[in-house]
Amino acid sequence: MSTDNKYMALAISLAKKAAGRTNPNPIVGAVVVKGGRIVGKGYHRKCGLAHAEAEAIKSAGPRARGSTLYVTLEPCAHHGRTPPCVDVIIGNGIKRVVMAMRDPNPITDGRGMKKLRAHGIETTVGVMRDEAEAMNRPFIKFITKKMPYVRIKAAESLDGKIAANSGDSKWITGADSRRFVHRMRAEVDAVMVGANTVVRDDPRLLSRVPGAKQPLRIVVDSALRTPLTSKLFSTAGNHSVLVATTKRASFAKAKMCAKRGISVLFCATRRGKVDLRDMLRKLSKLGIVDILVEGGGELIAGLIENKLADKFMFFIAPRIIGGREAKTSVEGAGIDRIRDAVSLKNISIRRFKDDILVEAEAG
Repeated sequence: MSTDNKYMALAISLAKKAAGRTNPNPIVGAVVVKGGRIVGKGYHRKCGLAHAEAEAIKSAGPRARGSTLYVTLEPCAHHGRTPPCVDVIIGNGIKRVVMAMRDPNPITDGRGMKKLRAHGIETTVGVMRDEAEAMNRPFIKFITKKMPYVRIKAAESLDGKIAANSGDSKWITGADSRRFVHRMRAEVDAVMVGANTVVRDDPRLLSRVPGAKQPLRIVVDSALRTPLTSKLFSTAGNHSVLVATTKRASFAKAKMCAKRGISVLFCATRRGKVDLRDMLRKLSKLGIVDILVEGGGELIAGLIENKLADKFMFFIAPRIIGGREAKTSVEGAGIDRIRDAVSLKNISIRRFKDDILVEAEAG
């Protein structure tokens, strides 16, 4: 590993400490090196707080002068909730800045590097770019396409079933897999399910990680038929809930939801259902960057058919359930030919005791 890669790897590991806490900002880490020694480090902890560069330079103090700054994203050159990071870098006498990637935000893209170079600061970009881009996929999509990043999560048996014929689904996967899902819920902006899942399973969709940030819970319900007595709706007073619906919904029930603290988002209709693309655009305008979709099969199928899914996380348990009528993780109309199947890339496999997690990105 080169020296630049060594310090950038540390900056990336620092950035990941704030996963899920900086939206709509990216996660960013920074390291200050002088004379072959780390003299400062930091990361962006939360939207509105100091950026990684400012944290790292502050921790370095006077030793920052004449040093090299390693940062996972091009330093910003505009005023936002905090002052421009390039000004902090210039003012503290940094002599070289090594960046993993350019900032995809048009406000900054290239401007940070240009200003640094104009002040005689040597810049290098592209060190561990792939790793930096991978950890900020949600931010990149949000800032360039004005759409949330959509993660599809399913827990199924070896034969692809998510429930028995009776509808019983607790629990297909083991405790370790479920704990991992609770950590994921704490790192995304929102958890989404279809109305059928709420009616059938009556989930709360909260994270059980102690002290965790709770996600916005979204129900996609074109006719607003989710019972007001559901656990998800009945906990709306303490934790945020939004229902995405259409003009098919009862206006009276929509008003009842609003009175209970449940946000109602009216979306366009497509084939009698919520237009998923319109819904995601509207959620993006609400500042939702990263969504974890936990079912059901029709909602997941709709997202896939409309090419709106970005990442797939399938937990597979060593169980055989069987049954022609048993629910599967992806339903919908399906395809007629194998050549039309969705191809995935960047596939990885992890184990959680007996369960296997297959992760992949849309091709």
